[in-house]
Formats: sequence, structure tokens, C-alpha cells
Amino acid sequence: MKPLKRPVRRGILVVHVAASAGWLGLTLGLLALALTAFTTGSVPVIEASYRSMKVFTDWLVLPLAFLTLLSGLFLSLGTKWGLARHWWVFIKFWLTLATTTASVLALRPGVNEAAGSVASGVVVADPRDLVMGPAVSLAAYLFMTVISVLKPWGTIRRGRRSRASVTSPETVDGRSVRQTA
Repeated sequence: MKPLKRPVRRGILVVHVAASAGWLGLTLGLLALALTAFTTGSVPVIEASYRSMKVFTDWLVLPLAFLTLLSGLFLSLGTKWGLARHWWVFIKFWLTLATTTASVLALRPGVNEAAGSVASGVVVADPRDLVMGPAVSLAAYLFMTVISVLKPWGTIRRGRRSRASVTSPETVDGRSVRQTA
């Protein structure tokens, strides 16, 4: 992929940071609602928590997850960081993909089941199940935020090879084109 022009890169970066921060905040809200349902004995509060979680998971989780994933993918492919050039980018991509998949396959169905159980008038869902998903996701998002800021671990072996080929001086007829002074 061709490198992104500066205004496009900055625009995608703003979208990525906003979507990521929104996803992190949404997960914190889901965790607070799940903890409320877990710690209270009040059926109306449990019902309100589950219904609120359902609204969040139905309308916000997947759009923010996919927006974060796609904007991160565009940034990695359209900048010097690359998708498989630096460990921190590579790890962030796979963690984002894993948390998006977990949101689709585990979190949403669990919240829908819990909300459906209170809609029928019987609270059967175990709130501990709903606490674990957002807790693990929140830990993953905080970890990804830290590695985005610190950029640890250097380049992947493939990244070192591609960087070496890019930074090596060009030659014309076996001579370097660099000026010496």
C-alpha cells in the first residue's frame, strides 16, 4: 500500500484514537453495569443494568470495534510502522482482532441472554459471566494503550530486513549516489 499523505494519515489517526478511546470507555461502562448487577440484590436494578448493557452492546460495541480495527489496519499499512514490521503493532492488531471476535461471539450473546431473562420476569443469568468479559477486554485495551505509547520490543525480523533494504544507499553503476561533502 502506498504511504498515506499527511492530512489523510492524521484524519485516520484521529478516527482511530477516538474509536479506541470510545471502545475503552464503553467497556468501562459495561464493567460498571455488570458489577452493579453482580453486587446488588435488587431485581429492578439488575434489570436496568442488563437492559442498559444490551443497548450498549447492540448499538455501540461492534461499530466501535470494527472502526478501531479498520482504522488501525489502514494506519499500519499506510505508514512506516507496517503491520508486521514492529512487534507492538503486530500484537495490537491481533489483540484487537481477538477482542472484536470475543465481543461478537461471547459478550453480545451473553448480554442478550441476560436481558432476555429479565424481560421474561426471571433473572437466570449469572452476573459473574458478564463481569469477566468487560474486565478482560478492559485489561487488553489498557495494555494496547501502553504499548502504543511506549512502542516496546523493536522490529520483527522481517521488519529489520525490509528496513535495511529501504535505508541502504542507492547505487548507480556500482557507485553510491550519496554526496560526500
